[in-house]
Amino acid sequence: MKIGLISDVHASPVPLKQALELFTEEHVDKIICAGDIAGYNDDLDETVNLLIDYDVDCIIGNHDQTYLQTHPSLSATDSFRFLEQLPETLEYTVDGLKISVVHAQPPSEQHGGIKLLDENTQLIAQQVNYWTDALASIDADILIVGHSHQVYVQQLGSTLLINPGSAPFNHSCMILQLPQKTVSRHALEGKDILPVWNWGMLVRKM
Repeated sequence: MKIGLISDVHASPVPLKQALELFTEEHVDKIICAGDIAGYNDDLDETVNLLIDYDVDCIIGNHDQTYLQTHPSLSATDSFRFLEQLPETLEYTVDGLKISVVHAQPPSEQHGGIKLLDENTQLIAQQVNYWTDALASIDADILIVGHSHQVYVQQLGSTLLINPGSAPFNHSCMILQLPQKTVSRHALEGKDILPVWNWGMLVRKM
């Protein structure tokens, strides 16, 4: 089984569409978006339409929650209603493997996030050790997250942790193949994948 992974698309339909077309070419069986559909950019309606057209399984992110709180006058629009009905988490069982999806960090946090990389895109040993311990109690073979705008695939104890990065800011998406648990990274918009986006913003929150 192949699963296409995207996150933090932030109302940017161009890289999103490219990722979705790539997933179609690669014959993925399912597509998952780990939240933050809204925010930063202004093409929310087109972004939501693409997610619907490609039958993407989505969860809500902090930018989506903020959009709902700050745009009550748009409550009758299709985009508002789409965001409003999104769950905080998703869970699957595929080939005996338990997969959990959360925007920032378990159990269903929308803020904080799992930041493993420094400004030079190197693993931070302290963070790896912390999250290995923190995730030891979760019931998931594979944990898919977003939020931090970092791109990584890291085995932490018994859990494979995956962040596909932000489609517009990290220029990235991923394909997870099961039951092998192999992950391929794919660059978007003809740009190199940027493993860490806006470190200065992130380091203040660590």
